[in-house]
Amino acid sequence: MAFTCSLLVEDRIAKITLTGELDAASAGGFRDKIAEAALLDPRALVLMMENLDYMASAGLRTLIFAKQKMGAGVDIYVIGAQESITETLEMTGFQNSVISLPTYETATIEHA
Repeated sequence: MAFTCSLLVEDRIAKITLTGELDAASAGGFRDKIAEAALLDPRALVLMMENLDYMASAGLRTLIFAKQKMGAGVDIYVIGAQESITETLEMTGFQNSVISLPTYETATIEHA
């Protein structure tokens, strides 16, 4: 499945929806959306991953870029990641750098 990502910003919460397969060929588009979101000074970055089927190491590097680009004051939420993606985050220790939630919980994120 082809990779797509879209950005929506509301109330300084940047939401990037990821669909398909995130690999070396598609990571640049994701990186561009992160850079675009960072320019808008968000207080949180929400990565909607329910429809992300696969993430290669290039995707993980892009998540690290997101953490660096957003800075320490911006929480990054990973929403609905499939088990294979969650396992990758856990094996690398990156789950300690993000907040993983099974669903988008507006109250939790908007009042963080």
